Amino acid sequence: MIWTLLIAAALQAAAPPRSFRDLDKGDQSFVDDGRQVVARTSAEWSTLWRRHSPDRPQPPVNFTREMVVGVFLGSRATAGFALEVVGVEVAAGELVVRYRERRPGRDVITAQVITSPYHLVAVARHAGEVRFQRVD
Repeated sequence: MIWTLLIAAALQAAAPPRSFRDLDKGDQSFVDDGRQVVARTSAEWSTLWRRHSPDRPQPPVNFTREMVVGVFLGSRATAGFALEVVGVEVAAGELVVRYRERRPGRDVITAQVITSPYHLVAVARHAGEVRFQRVD
């Protein structure tokens, strides 16, 4: 038991700090089309949030220091799809947002329910271009 805790603590200490914080993630969004989004102002964030989840409170973002980036997969006919922002970094003056998409395997039985996976995160404010990159 102690060894497990020590190993877990060592792995956590060795992991690089995340350069973003989660605002919202799940598989039920009112945004039905696939898209990548950037909100640099409170007004842009409010508009996006009202379209994404109008019945829930909007997570706070300090737009003097942060901005919002996110990915919406769009509507899917079954469960088993997911999105995750896995990294954010500045490279050659661009903010690169890396995300991973998970799809159910062909031999997997999934619920027959419409889903719309998404992930929204707050990142350090960046005035330059934003590029989204899907990683496997």
